[in-house]
Order: sequence, then structure tokens, then C-alpha cells
Amino acid sequence: MKAEARKRATLIFLVTLLIAIAILAVSVVKTSAYNNVRHQASFSGETLFTTDTLRDKEVTVTAAARSSTWTKLFDLNNEGRTEHDFQAYTYDFTVSNNTRDEVEDFSFRLVFNQAVYLSSAWNGALEIHQHTDGEEIVDTVPDLREFDPDAHTLKTITVDGENLIPMMPGDYLVYHPSTSMNAMEMPIEPYEATTPGVILYVAIGQSIDDSTLDLSYTFHRLLINEPLFWISMVCFGVWLVALLIYAITSSQIKKYNERHQRDNEIINESIETFTGFIDAKDPYTNGHSKRVALYTKRIAKEFGYEGEDLDRIYYIALLHDCGKIGVPDHILGKPGRLTDEEFEIIKSHTVRGAEILSSFKSLKDVGEGACYHHERYDGRGYPEGRAGEDIPFIARMICVADSFDAMNTNRVYRDKLSREHIISEIENNKGKQFDPKVADVMLALIRDGQVVIGGG
Repeated sequence: MKAEARKRATLIFLVTLLIAIAILAVSVVKTSAYNNVRHQASFSGETLFTTDTLRDKEVTVTAAARSSTWTKLFDLNNEGRTEHDFQAYTYDFTVSNNTRDEVEDFSFRLVFNQAVYLSSAWNGALEIHQHTDGEEIVDTVPDLREFDPDAHTLKTITVDGENLIPMMPGDYLVYHPSTSMNAMEMPIEPYEATTPGVILYVAIGQSIDDSTLDLSYTFHRLLINEPLFWISMVCFGVWLVALLIYAITSSQIKKYNERHQRDNEIINESIETFTGFIDAKDPYTNGHSKRVALYTKRIAKEFGYEGEDLDRIYYIALLHDCGKIGVPDHILGKPGRLTDEEFEIIKSHTVRGAEILSSFKSLKDVGEGACYHHERYDGRGYPEGRAGEDIPFIARMICVADSFDAMNTNRVYRDKLSREHIISEIENNKGKQFDPKVADVMLALIRDGQVVIGGG
């Protein structure tokens, strides 16, 4: 059972460790998968141009136009206009990370709903999409502050010496943030923000408030920010604590078992020494107590007894004849028929044994074997004439074992009996001298070779 318990404990620890490892592996896979997902969000109108800090999404963009009095005259068709008709605005686009994860990369697309003219932008690159004459022109300007029209395919105009990029309704730009140390636009740390800016010329009295901004971004989630990771760490922690407790407990149990085994050996040697004194009084019964104890233990094991209960039964059986210490040697070794007075003295060894063992408190029911092993199942035994189930079960087992050993050994008044004779005696005395169930177990042990007639 101890080996089975160790195997079961090892299996439990192995399974729980594998579960913790599996949870950790899932957290790693889940984190990696999450970091590979590109997220999308769209903002327009009041959602985009708001003074409130949005927290309803993982990553948000809010746009704001700084106040401006900077205007220009856009007489593109040479109509002879004299009044300025376009005003420059600096639009700040604040990209906010509202999570505890790092925004590793982002970009946004701004689609215009009316004609505007790009003047400048900072930090990141602008990918310009113009639609003209049924075709789409796509070109990327790394830094609009250093824009050279001759180096690009984009359609441009020059107003008051400034090169501008016209964006008609439906045209759009894609902002790619800068990775330079000066800009520090990527990554966006948890609960932090970055603010790219664009300078646009918009017709006086109009705005780009109806424009649409589409945001694209990816996260870099640290493994420690994944809930499953901490669940796995808790599992590992509990597993390690349980393993430590198990190791300490096992060590203590091992020490206890070793001490218990030594104590049992001392008890066993002490009792065997004592019973040796008893058996030595009659050379014909030398070793009788130990053999009866072994037979009783084998019988008890068949009835399901185990561990300390089995040891206790062995010791009780070993002491069953301790009362004979007070029986004179000439009576124990008398070869002829005993007188009635001598037989009464012999019978008294049961009560005397119970009295001797009455102070042996550490062994439960130790006196029952000594006192009642000569009771008969039919009630014709001694010292009290108990019958059937009124006889303690330990005494009923010792009764069969004691009788078997008496028949299986030479005595001063006769030689040991044959196998057939012993089996016949046990069969014939079922329900008389012996408990039938105990007798059947003894017969089965004999037939199976576990108890050998003519040996131990």
C-alpha cells in the first residue's frame, strides 16, 4: 500500500506539473498570437474631433485644430481675386494607448471630404494618395518639411513660394510614425500617447471635421501581462509548496516508520523472549507460540486485516499461552492422563494469562487471546463457556491455529497426526470446536500450501 501511495502521489505531482506547463505554454502561444494580430479602429466627426479623452477603446485617436490667423490667397484659376480665401491650421492627432500593453506599431489613414492643401507634417512619413484624371498617384514623403516636388510624382502647386500638395475629396494620406529616438513615436508605452501633427490649408469657414480617420495598430504584450501566465505561476507555486510539504512529510513518515519498525522489533523480541521461557518449560511444545502466531496472522490476513492490525493480532497470538508460566513443569510434561485436579490447573492458564496481560495497556485487547482461545464455538469450552459470536474473533482464530499446531507437532503423549487426519479433524469440528468460517480459511491455506503440514 505504501508503494501504491507513492506511485499515486508521483502520478498526481506529474499530472499537475504537466497541467501547469500546459497553461504556461498556452499563455505563451496566446501572447504571441495576440501580438501578431493587427487591430483596426475608425474615428470620424465628433468621435474624432473631441476635447474629451476617449477611454472606451484600446487605442484611440483624437484630433484638434490649433487656432490660426495664417491665411493665403489661392487664385488658382487666375480670376483676379484679392482676398485671402484659405486658412492654415495645425491639426494635432493624439494617438492614446489605453491599455497596459505596449503599442508596438501604428499607422492611420486620413480621408478628406473636401479640398485641402498639405503644407507640412512632422516626425513621421506621409504616404500620399491622389486621384487625378482617373488615376491614383501614390508616393511617400519621408519628411514633408523637406519636400522637393522634383523628387516626387505627386501633383503640387506653389502659392507665395510655398510648395503645397492638393488633396481633393476622396484623397487620403497614410501617416507612418517615426522610429527615430528624437520623435519617440513608437512604441507607445502603456497609458501613454503620441501626437503627430499636420499643417493644412482649408477654405476659410470650412473644416475637416467630417473627415474619417482609420487607425491600424499592433500590440506588444509582455508575457507577464497575460492572465494565464500568472495562473500558471500560481500553479507552479502551489506545486512547489505541495512538493516541499510532501517531501518533508514523507521524510517525517519515513523516520516515524523506521522508529516504529525498531519499536516493533524491540516489542517482538521482548515478547518472543518471554514466550520462549514458556515454551522452554516443555521441550515438546518448543516454538509453539511463534508458530501459532504465524498461523493466526495468515488467517487474519485472509479476513482482510493489514498493517498495524495484523501486527497486533500476531502479538496477541504470540502471548496466548503466557499463563502457562505459572503451571508446574511436571504437569505440563506429564506423559500420562491428567487427574481432574491437574486438568483444572492446566485450564487455569487462560485466566492467569489474562491477569498477567491486564497491565499491558499499549496492545488493545491483548488479554482476549490468552483468556478465550480454549472456548469452543458450541459453548463447551473454558474458562467461561462462551459460544459462537460471543467469543472474541481473535480468540476464534487462535483456537484454530493452536489446535492445528497441536495436531501438527509431536507431543509427549502422542506423535503428530497425518495430513488427512488433521484435515478431517478440522472439517469434523466446524461448528463444534471451531468457528466454521475460520476453519474454512485454515483448510484453504493448507490446500494452497500456505500452511504446510509437517512444517511452518
